[in-house]
Amino acid sequence: MLTFTAVLAGCGGMSKGWLSALADSDLLKGRVRIVGLVDLDRAVAEQRAAEFNLGDVVISSDLDAVLAETKPDLLFDVAIPAAREAIVTTGLHHGCHVLSEKPMAASLAAGRALVQQAAAAGRVHAVVQNRRFIAGVRRIKTLIESGALGELTALHCDFFVGAHFGGFRDEMDNVLLLDMAIHTLDAARFMAGKTPEAVYCLETNPRGSWYAHGAAANAIFEFSDDVVFNYRGSWAAEGANTSWESAWRIVGTKGTLLWDGGDSFEAKVVSGDTGFFRDLADLAVPEPANADQTHGHASVIAEFLNAIEGGRPPETASSDNIKSLAMVFAAIESAKTRQRVIIAV
Repeated sequence: MLTFTAVLAGCGGMSKGWLSALADSDLLKGRVRIVGLVDLDRAVAEQRAAEFNLGDVVISSDLDAVLAETKPDLLFDVAIPAAREAIVTTGLHHGCHVLSEKPMAASLAAGRALVQQAAAAGRVHAVVQNRRFIAGVRRIKTLIESGALGELTALHCDFFVGAHFGGFRDEMDNVLLLDMAIHTLDAARFMAGKTPEAVYCLETNPRGSWYAHGAAANAIFEFSDDVVFNYRGSWAAEGANTSWESAWRIVGTKGTLLWDGGDSFEAKVVSGDTGFFRDLADLAVPEPANADQTHGHASVIAEFLNAIEGGRPPETASSDNIKSLAMVFAAIESAKTRQRVIIAV
């Protein structure tokens, strides 16, 4: 395997997850060498370099200058969404493959532009959708694809977490849909294997919310093949947190799967053909086919590196992930207009 050089832009709290994965995961050890750190606050970058014992790395608040000096293979974009387009554009201009935090852009138009820029540059541009790289999501996808539940008809998801972040999220517009729901929507699209086609969404900021805007949302997504995805979520719901991965009900023509977002699965299929309620039989939920794809952040980065080495698009390439971004912005538009919105990339 190759050893890649990389610059990391954005050294706030999220960068710890990236640097920890690079340092601690067996999937990544020895595969990436950090040669530069960039942050608007140089002291924050210096602190991160010391914390992870990165040695003699170039540190600056000027991304263009650091990329010109270090000439890295990769750019890790861990900045806030508002800075995403400028950072990715700069990285592609310097010939870097770019892996970005989600969401991939602050608007659908910006997302389209980045996809085009990456294609023109002949570079890989991918997005950290680490929630699809966990065992539960992979197991559900495997079960759906096996046909054991019959034909998929619906996915239902509840996400209720009272999360007190502080910082930029408290002031964001559409904070739940744009900053968190993108994970869940991407997971639903991935598990279902369907194309999102339309949405109706109601977005609110509940009484008592500590966010400026859009801490809760209810959305009904229409997927291809008449599959429906219902999303209910809130980041200002105290008292009974769901898992960060949400609580799920997956319905097929033969049965239903329940997943609590953690380790609990319950799947049953119809085993009889008489009675008001048909007899049911337990259904085993298969293990993921590839355990290397179940380590969250580390698996996303490893998939990115493997794709570059293999000359193929990664699973979370921006050219595909824009479909998840389109779900988010269609939901936001629907919430604003109170109308059903067609999802178009």
